[in-house]
Amino acid sequence: MEIELTDRQRDILQRVVQSHVATGEPVGSKTLVEGGGLGVSPSTVRGELAELEALGVLTHPHTSAGRVPTERGYRLYADSLLRARSPRPVALPLDLSTMRSEIEDALRETTEQLSQLTRLLALVSAPPLETTIVRHVEVLVLQPHVVVVVVITSSGGVTKRVITFDQPIDAGIAKWARDYLNDQVAGLHLGARLLGQRFEDPGLSDRERAFLASLRPAFTDLVRSHEQRVFVGGAAGLLGDARGAELEACHRLLDVLERRAELLRLVGDALEPLRTFVRVGEELQNPALREVALVGATYGVGTRPLGSVSIFGPLRMDYDVAIRSVRGAALQLSRFVEDAYGEN
Repeated sequence: MEIELTDRQRDILQRVVQSHVATGEPVGSKTLVEGGGLGVSPSTVRGELAELEALGVLTHPHTSAGRVPTERGYRLYADSLLRARSPRPVALPLDLSTMRSEIEDALRETTEQLSQLTRLLALVSAPPLETTIVRHVEVLVLQPHVVVVVVITSSGGVTKRVITFDQPIDAGIAKWARDYLNDQVAGLHLGARLLGQRFEDPGLSDRERAFLASLRPAFTDLVRSHEQRVFVGGAAGLLGDARGAELEACHRLLDVLERRAELLRLVGDALEPLRTFVRVGEELQNPALREVALVGATYGVGTRPLGSVSIFGPLRMDYDVAIRSVRGAALQLSRFVEDAYGEN
């Protein structure tokens, strides 16, 4: 059920979250009043705190007179930041221009900078291989019965596939295949349906189609055998700044991230049209991550998402810095991948 808060309650919730994030301590009415800007009496603040607790967005530790945010409280606070019209992204100290088309180097550097900036666990997922563009193809006869197919992609990848034939290979058809593939396949995404159709063009002779069919695994197997890459950084900083129960939650997070399938699910669920997102506690759909939050943003070309930039940390994280940081990193990566993954 959606919770409706008054403007004053939203203001008080924001102040409680920000104070608790900064100090790690429960926040009382005295702290809020002394912070200034509320313009109401301590008794009014105490009444609002009690109402926010009744709504389930704050909780009252039995050893303290102050309140701390609940999972629902953090969710409401994060939503208010996401709704902000033009929050200023954090500019990471990245110079991706020096990396040319080396996508993985750019993703690795982004992960490192993001983890250093936030002192949290940073994850950056690489674009699926099928989204990259074929830039050039070579078909070379190595021996009378052996051909090597070299596929160069826009992301800087170079793959080679050796294919053995029962009969000697005519150098002429190998040259024709190279010219045909560079004319008809170069410029297409590896996973594009149109790419597959180029190997079955009814306008080709039976001999030409048969030879292309032998070369086709150099493209299709390349996609099937490729594992999705995810770059992770910042475990030391995450554990170094955690306190008490947060430390246990961070250890559970690291245990979960060691399982590749779960890691891919967490970052894969975020690949929606380019946007910033927050997942809090239960929303991560893993009992081990109940005390953890995920803040991320997708990067890509136009409205086509290619990967995500994410930060994991305890519920008591600085959501404002986290949201602006992933937005800034995603913006820089989107600019970087334009040449490698954009349409011709």
